[in-house]
Amino acid sequence: MQEAVLLLVLLGTMSEAEALHLIHLPATSNVAENSPPETSVHEFSVNLSASLSPVIPGFPLIINSSPLTKAFRVNWLSGTDFEVVTTGKEQLDFETGPKIFDLQIYVQDDVGVTDLQVLTVQVTDVNEPPQFLGNLAKGLSLYIVEGANPGFIYQVEAFDPEDTSRNTPLSYFLISPTKSFIMSANGTLSSTTEFDFEAGNNSYHLTVEVTDSQGLRASTYLEVNIVNINDETPRFTSSTRVYVIPEELSLGTIVANITAEDPDDKGSTSFLLYSITTGNSYFRINELTGTIHVAHRLDREAGELRHNPTISLEVLVKDRPFGGQENRMQITFMVEDINDNSATCIKFTFSIKVPERAAKGTLLLDLNTVCFDNDSEAPNSQFNFTTPSGVGSSSRFSQDPAGSGKIVLIGDLDYENSSNLAAGNKYAVTIQVQDVAPPYYKNNIYIYVLTSPENEFPLVFDQPSYVFDLSELSPARTRVGQVRATDKDFPQSSVVYAISSGGASLQRPNIFWINPHTGELQLVTKVDYETTPIYILRIQATNSENTSSVTVTVNILEENDEKPVCIPNSYFLAIPVDLKVGTNIQNFKLQCTDRDSSPRSFRYSFGPGNINSHFTFSPNAGSNVTRLLLATPFDYTGGLDKIWNYKLLVYITDDNLLSSRKKAEALVETGTVTLIISVIPYPTTIVTTTTRPKIIYQTLQKNVYSPSAWYVPFVITLGSILLLGLLVSLVVLLAKAVHRHCPCKTVKHKKPLVKKGEMKNTRREVVVETIQMSVSTAFDGEAVDPVTGAKYEFNSKTGARKWKDPLTQIPEWKASRPQGAAQSRAVSAEGTGPPRSTTKEGDGLSGKAQAEDAGPAARNQHGKPGTPKDRNPALTHRSSPKPHPGK
Repeated sequence: MQEAVLLLVLLGTMSEAEALHLIHLPATSNVAENSPPETSVHEFSVNLSASLSPVIPGFPLIINSSPLTKAFRVNWLSGTDFEVVTTGKEQLDFETGPKIFDLQIYVQDDVGVTDLQVLTVQVTDVNEPPQFLGNLAKGLSLYIVEGANPGFIYQVEAFDPEDTSRNTPLSYFLISPTKSFIMSANGTLSSTTEFDFEAGNNSYHLTVEVTDSQGLRASTYLEVNIVNINDETPRFTSSTRVYVIPEELSLGTIVANITAEDPDDKGSTSFLLYSITTGNSYFRINELTGTIHVAHRLDREAGELRHNPTISLEVLVKDRPFGGQENRMQITFMVEDINDNSATCIKFTFSIKVPERAAKGTLLLDLNTVCFDNDSEAPNSQFNFTTPSGVGSSSRFSQDPAGSGKIVLIGDLDYENSSNLAAGNKYAVTIQVQDVAPPYYKNNIYIYVLTSPENEFPLVFDQPSYVFDLSELSPARTRVGQVRATDKDFPQSSVVYAISSGGASLQRPNIFWINPHTGELQLVTKVDYETTPIYILRIQATNSENTSSVTVTVNILEENDEKPVCIPNSYFLAIPVDLKVGTNIQNFKLQCTDRDSSPRSFRYSFGPGNINSHFTFSPNAGSNVTRLLLATPFDYTGGLDKIWNYKLLVYITDDNLLSSRKKAEALVETGTVTLIISVIPYPTTIVTTTTRPKIIYQTLQKNVYSPSAWYVPFVITLGSILLLGLLVSLVVLLAKAVHRHCPCKTVKHKKPLVKKGEMKNTRREVVVETIQMSVSTAFDGEAVDPVTGAKYEFNSKTGARKWKDPLTQIPEWKASRPQGAAQSRAVSAEGTGPPRSTTKEGDGLSGKAQAEDAGPAARNQHGKPGTPKDRNPALTHRSSPKPHPGK
């Protein structure tokens, strides 16, 4: 090793001027033992090479040590200065560890130049104080059992680190000595007194100090704890020794309370246990509380108590179950005599079987034959019986006479009676036999009366008849109700149900079905209230013995499932274009019925087709009869109306009586009626003028149309045509006869009724014509039927009409027409045209109205009616209204 060091030193000297090397190394340094971490051991420097390359970070460092150790490391100081310091990872101990360490310090720069030197570190000895062994250095807890004899407790041990051979003695002593403990010079700790835990001294704190030969000291702490042991005898605290108690106390009655205490119980978990050491069967003691209670009947007249009523007991108290301290005490119980002998019986339980139909007053049991009293003298030997008690027995069983012990039947033992006991009809009757003298000691006697059943009841339904309600909207399999038949005789047998009659119709043989086992009635198919509102069924129930039947009435509840039906369901109406607003159109009315709704529930409304709202119903709700009215006038000339034929769809709804909230929930039905209304334009009227002598007629014609013209059905009209032919032939013959006997002359008017150019404005004018005619019938007018388009002649006075031959043309009247023109042929008063209305509104104009409606054309300049000479022949023709666009 020395040769290697010398070689390194030589090489370092040779290259000192140009190579990297360590300065102040190799070297030898000293460090004291037990030096703390970061103690400086040796400082050195690094001489850089000629290239001035820096030392690699982390260098220099200790790469090898002999012996191997982690007690040293290299710290950087500044620049190229470093030092070797202690790490504290290993304790430097002169006495036990290595004393010399050879540390190889290695350095390297960036260019790879290295150097290695050796530092020798010598550990120097330092004088150390004594040290306690093991856990004693940090303090120690010692335990002494109370009551132990004074003497040795513990041996304190310490050592001097400088004395490796352990031959130099150390001195021990207590700091703040106490009279209870002493310590010898060699470290022996002893007690000087006997410790008592219950006295309160249960812990001591001692300080022990040790000194070496050079006076260095060390100290530690000792805690001496006194351990509590069971060394005290329990002491009784209850002073009573004699207890006087009456006999016949109930079991469990507390007759004495023994108490004790344990001096060792202070601050410990010990407890006391009580027991009775004397053998007896009368008393028991609670081992935890010390209470003594009665465990057996105390009877002065029985057993040993008859001769000796005194019971002596020894009570033992222990502070633990085994191996503890104990104490004993004698107590005495004096049992006092009372009148406690009750009447007794040979047996106290009786079972009697009685038929359920047993008659009232039947003697069931006489208790006097089985009961007696052991007391020898009256009144203690006398006894009686209490009233029978028990669930349901008070009204069924009694004593006759009272207190005699003779049990008789006074009530009902019906096996099937619901008020009797259900569990087998077994009655438990309790009777007490008691002394007549205080304290009236009693004994219970139990009598069980078992009722034997008899078959006595038929099979019956739980109701004499059943009534179920069922909505007519109920679907199939709906539960209608349930019937139940029972037989009060027990045990009951199963019952089978069937429908024996009823519940059928012509279309459906089975409308209802009954479950044969449960009696549940179900619906097989839907029902209809309006067809059959009530079903009466006969249900038969059968068990193994009897058969019974019952009537079931099923009321079908009406629902709103029928639509309103109106007459007529569809209808054709024709009205003139100038019909007044508010007019009942042809006296048309709807009469509606609903099989499940009130007439006041109807509400009328129009569907598509009521263009411009010309039509309305009055009333429009609340009645089953309503009339069709014209609500607004027609306006074809102004262009508002375009169509002449209306097809109205009328809705009749049965929800008028429902509130708005109920309408959303209730079932509402709606019926429909179809109305076809044709608007007739102004008819073309040709007024003929015939001059007759002597008689003057005024013919008033107005372009009007009766709203009731088409109430006659077309079938009657066709039949009337046949009658019309016969009447026409008769009228023609009559007219010819009149014409032959009463010739007529026509007066020519010199002054026209209207001026030239006024014909264009004669649409609504009334033409008044004065005609001198004979009494015979003459046709003085001509018109076109608005429906068929055929022409007819009419008499303005009588209303007689005649269809005109379509091949014959009526020439226009001219002013130069000669008098005596051909007369019109007479026709009958009946025709296919619209008949005159019989109502006030449909009648012809009165005389006053005719005069007012005639207009200026019928009056002269003085306001009087015009005469034939005032009439303008040009007015004999009226312009026809424009043809209907649909014609």
